[in-house]
Amino acid sequence: MPTAVTPAAIPAGAVTGAVSAAVLTAAVLHAVWNGLAHGVKDKLAVFTWINLACTGVAAVLVCFTPVPDAGAWPYIAASAVLQVAYQLLLLRAYQLGDFGQMYPIARGTSPLLVAVVSTTVLGQSLPVGDMAGVAVISLGLAGLALADGVPGRAALPALAAAVGTGVVIAAYTVVDGTGVRHADTVVGYIAWLFLIHGPVLPLIAWVRRGRSFGARLRPMWGRGLTGGCLSLLAYGLVVWAQSRGDLAAVAALRETGIVIAALIGAVVFRERLGRRRVTASATVLLGIAVLEFAGP
Repeated sequence: MPTAVTPAAIPAGAVTGAVSAAVLTAAVLHAVWNGLAHGVKDKLAVFTWINLACTGVAAVLVCFTPVPDAGAWPYIAASAVLQVAYQLLLLRAYQLGDFGQMYPIARGTSPLLVAVVSTTVLGQSLPVGDMAGVAVISLGLAGLALADGVPGRAALPALAAAVGTGVVIAAYTVVDGTGVRHADTVVGYIAWLFLIHGPVLPLIAWVRRGRSFGARLRPMWGRGLTGGCLSLLAYGLVVWAQSRGDLAAVAALRETGIVIAALIGAVVFRERLGRRRVTASATVLLGIAVLEFAGP
């Protein structure tokens, strides 16, 4: 059996073109499925379909992929709990706030947290150039989140849900980035993770809404199944990238979906883009360039 790859064993600055392409593709897919989920009134219904779709695909995948090694299962269990918390917090943020603000705050909180944890706790060495790229991307993400000004007191519940979502994202990023390197199978790790946590939100929805919830689900099936497939594919690309690159760098690149989300908010939801959001988006793109080309 191959030896598990530890986080410290990943070479410093290991953000190859393939890893970058995978993460950027995942960022676009993630922004799109979040836009699909936000664009309906009954967000619990569409989140339920997304989870049902992920569970169905995962159930098929586990039949054709290796079972993760024993060392990965504590991480899979921890990530499953974090995934449920993430979805509940994200759902709440979308119910309370605008897509163009909630998505950037939720996604923009995690890169710096992941950078701190991966370097101080996991012992990964992040080159100065990559650290600069992470910092610039995070600055741009903060600019996107606060482009409309500091939220007032009435927005605090939505803000708390969005920030909480970001903290959970950082947590499961570190957990998955570590766990997949002990699994000896990226696809198996993803499949079992989604099979375990996928049914939880539908069960919560059924308990909260009762049998009548089925009638509310029917109109959402197309959007929900599409969102679920996009979500699973996006997550799979990121976990694959985490098995081959610095966690902090991958986390920062992953959050560039905020730029796509800002465009979706402006074009689809008619939210104001404005000079501040354009400037912040350009800052994110600059950070990507620094992260990509400032290697050792």
